[in-house]
Amino acid sequence: MKKILLLEDDKVLGETVEDMLEDEGYNVDWAKDGEMAESLSFENDYNLYLFDVNVPFLNGFELLTSLRNAKDTTPTLFMSARIDIESISAGFKAGAFDYIKKPFFPEELLIRINAKIGTYQQIIIYKDIEYDPSSKEVRKSGNILQFGEIQFLLFDIFMQRQNKVITKEELLDCLEQPSSTALRVAITKLKQNTELDIKNIRGVGYMLE
Repeated sequence: MKKILLLEDDKVLGETVEDMLEDEGYNVDWAKDGEMAESLSFENDYNLYLFDVNVPFLNGFELLTSLRNAKDTTPTLFMSARIDIESISAGFKAGAFDYIKKPFFPEELLIRINAKIGTYQQIIIYKDIEYDPSSKEVRKSGNILQFGEIQFLLFDIFMQRQNKVITKEELLDCLEQPSSTALRVAITKLKQNTELDIKNIRGVGYMLE
């Protein structure tokens, strides 16, 4: 389930947005001030931040700037009554992908969120593993898995092409220093971390069954 951090100090609007998102299938944590939102962002993994700007203690622009400085790249959408060009520009400079002006139709907000991380986007399933190619999130039995760059490239290829033979040459392209030995080691580590049933098709390549 996709998880959203909502920062909004207006009780009525916060409840409206929270109910709408949960009805759509999202899991929502609602913070009513910037410091609370900052703490939640450190404690949890989110697919999207939905931030108001004028909130107590730490405004939305300051919060996102701080998160970006901490290498947090979570997609962020601002919703604000500050509709002057300077404020909109500040939102994008802080690192947002979108900015919606208050008041807005809740349905419009939902369209923008779904376009970015929509629950209707295809989740790839393999046994107890769920893989969302759009957010690159991987879960095994509900727990998030972390990969190095090479392992993730291999994982992505195998998950998106299950039951299809992938040539050795194509897989070697994922390696920084390609060799048959390095590929075998990388695939062995991937299998250990994920329990993917990757088979060696002798003389051809590999296949995830």
